[in-house]
Amino acid sequence: MTAPTPAEPAFAPAPGQTPEVEYAVAHRIGRVRLNRPRAINALTTAMCTSLWAQLRAWTEDDAVAAVFIEGAGDKGLCAGGDVREMRELIQAGKHEEVLGFWHQEYVVNGLIADYPKPYVAWMDGVVMGGGVGISAHGSRRLVTERSKIAMPETVIGFFPDIGGLYYLAKAPGELGTHVALTGLPVSGADAVVLGLADEVVSSGAKERVLADLAAEFGGAGPRPATSEADAATPSGAADTARVSDLEQQRGWIDECYAGDDAAMILQRLQSHGDPAAREAGEVLASRSPHSVVVTLEAIRRARELSVHQVLDQDGRLGGHFVSHPDFAEGVRALLVDKDNNPQWADASLAAVDRARVLAAFES
Repeated sequence: MTAPTPAEPAFAPAPGQTPEVEYAVAHRIGRVRLNRPRAINALTTAMCTSLWAQLRAWTEDDAVAAVFIEGAGDKGLCAGGDVREMRELIQAGKHEEVLGFWHQEYVVNGLIADYPKPYVAWMDGVVMGGGVGISAHGSRRLVTERSKIAMPETVIGFFPDIGGLYYLAKAPGELGTHVALTGLPVSGADAVVLGLADEVVSSGAKERVLADLAAEFGGAGPRPATSEADAATPSGAADTARVSDLEQQRGWIDECYAGDDAAMILQRLQSHGDPAAREAGEVLASRSPHSVVVTLEAIRRARELSVHQVLDQDGRLGGHFVSHPDFAEGVRALLVDKDNNPQWADASLAAVDRARVLAAFES
């Protein structure tokens, strides 16, 4: 570990916890750093256990007035849960361990949603799946021109969990439905429109944000007038990054994604006059039919639910998905064999058993 600078305190794991999450306290800011950079900080059960313990401890620690979470390395905050490990556990028949991971992850998400102190998430770079769960539930969510936000679960035969549907269900029009069903990544500006983030800032502004927090909570004096990191973004780039492409496509999105029939949604997309709609149709047709139908039902139900009720719904659905073949098959095709040729259990969206879908919500 390199020697810390004044702006970079000494990070260390919590005693008795995994080294894959490190912590520091400086100027009354509790710093959290996910520390699996080669895996883009993908979450494990041990990491979620560490986060739960430390965040809980800081709620009662007067030395910590606010929390700031970031990811190690330059690729992003967090690529989600370690689904390759989960697939291996499923294949070994260790379903309870997978369910245990999801439970621990959702408990952390719920804690963040209710956190009694300011919780600032630095959502630079890749923020997907579980990465959204440890950031979007915070009180201040900062994205940059480098942010790549996604809930890509239908790609791997799963569903958008971690309470993410709470926000996507309340997004303008059918933007959230489009993102949830296709799993396509969006920009930082799109994430703001979707309700997953609050503000687009320069990727070079992290030290300025930390200085502002220190000045506000730690009595460290006024923030510096200039920051060499702020100059890292070319002039005009940040303004461009604040334009939401997704919002500009609301016309065909709202038209195509209306209703509760996934097969009809796909038909509208495939026959629409806008090339972007037809491209979305191609994407949707490649996703797990079972995942798409369950996700559509889940996001419609989430419209009337609190964030904790959505997390409870996620927990019930996890018990269903852990035994459905599409999850292991989707992870195989995308991340193990990498042939991008999953053999889904259902031939089409219309072929998905509606009764089985509804039963998943009662499991």
